[in-house]
Amino acid sequence: MTRRALVLSQESAGHPFRRSLPPHVFTEPLGVDADEEDDNARAARRWRMAGGDWRGFLAAYCASFVAISIFIA
Repeated sequence: MTRRALVLSQESAGHPFRRSLPPHVFTEPLGVDADEEDDNARAARRWRMAGGDWRGFLAAYCASFVAISIFIA
């Protein structure tokens, strides 16, 4: 006789779609390979702002603030 689960859904999953997924989806570990880690590190470095980026951002922010203040006043 085959053993059947008493409950056919995952109660800990809040969304109806996640409740309908089979149990093995929640038990398999998620692995990150080395290539993906390298890609993530490269992307993080690209998104990090350098000193020149901050200077440009602040200059644009201040110019916009002054222009809007003059327009309102």
